[in-house]
Amino acid sequence: MADDRIESDWVRGSLPLLVLMTLSVESAHGYAITRRLVAAELGPIKGGTLYPVLNRLEADGSIEAEWVPGEGGPGRKIFAITAAGRERLAGLLTRWSHHVERVAGLQDDTGGSAT
Repeated sequence: MADDRIESDWVRGSLPLLVLMTLSVESAHGYAITRRLVAAELGPIKGGTLYPVLNRLEADGSIEAEWVPGEGGPGRKIFAITAAGRERLAGLLTRWSHHVERVAGLQDDTGGSAT
């Protein structure tokens, strides 16, 4: 159970990166973003976790939102990555790669185990 908590913390910490990666492929509403992350075995992602990230990304200009009328139901807020968001994504991916290399280096130092 503790491992699930650790992985959940990792996903929450990397959620801005994951959202930008998802939106770099295609614009989507919040539920569709969540479904994509779950399909990638990174979920479940709760709305109370996802929507504050979407709001921060929108506030800093990384994404933009547009209300689209629903077909026979309520409208939806569709999120799209902006040019600034693509630049931010590129920077985050570089930093993420460096982080993964550092973790792998530490793992190599320990002989691949924590004991």
